[in-house]
Amino acid sequence: MKFKDNIEAVASLQPDFLGFIFYDKSARNFDSIIPDIPTSIKKVGVFVDETLETVKEKIEKYNLQAVQLHGQESPEFCAAIDHVEVIKVFSIKDEFNFEVLQPYEAVCDYFLFDTKGKLPGGNGFTFNWNVLKNYPSTKPYFLSGGIGLYEIEKIKEFKESPASNYCYAIDVNSKFEIEPGLKNIEKLKKFITQLSFRT
Repeated sequence: MKFKDNIEAVASLQPDFLGFIFYDKSARNFDSIIPDIPTSIKKVGVFVDETLETVKEKIEKYNLQAVQLHGQESPEFCAAIDHVEVIKVFSIKDEFNFEVLQPYEAVCDYFLFDTKGKLPGGNGFTFNWNVLKNYPSTKPYFLSGGIGLYEIEKIKEFKESPASNYCYAIDVNSKFEIEPGLKNIEKLKKFITQLSFRT
């Protein structure tokens, strides 16, 4: 019940996207019921090298509006997912070969840049955002990886830089957790207020 209440509390903050992790090796693996949330919020299924059949099954079961692919999914795999938005994740540390994005341009709606670490997401560290100065695409992207309250000033600086021209969304997770999958609502409220997302 606590996760249901927590999902509803997060939804009350009106994020644009709300993610649910479907990866059995993750402590955040979701295997419950999604409560009714506003239709303005896109429900996102997060997958790591899952079968296409399973991804489509979860899309239908949970009425997902988007999928976030954290593994080695091919462009062909992305192209086979229809009727929902596709967010393809790429991991960065201090450098990145942007040429790898090109095959995904036509088959993804967004890219997401996360921190390269031991786990496919949820590592709690930021990467060098200066790398994105060389972003060659016009496709909107999500900025992710270890973002919390201490990164607010850094985000504000980033938003003023050319590197952020196509930054569409800020993706947050582990830095706002009480425990895996359970969010600290007061911290999220503070984050949203201090970044003035809706002014």
